[in-house]
Amino acid sequence: MDQKKIDRINELARKQKREGLTEEERHEQALLRREYIDAVTISLRTQLDNTWVIGPDGVKHKLRS
Repeated sequence: MDQKKIDRINELARKQKREGLTEEERHEQALLRREYIDAVTISLRTQLDNTWVIGPDGVKHKLRS
């Protein structure tokens, strides 16, 4: 997710606290938040897929996400 979209999420959050959002802005906010959550989830899964745990016996085990 690019920085412009993250900035827009934050801008909408600040506006929501100050004065509220229009229906269109609430919809935009929901879509942007979903996109952000999906991007974080994909990043975390990728990181976990490349993570190995070394057990007490010294054997490496691939971490499953």
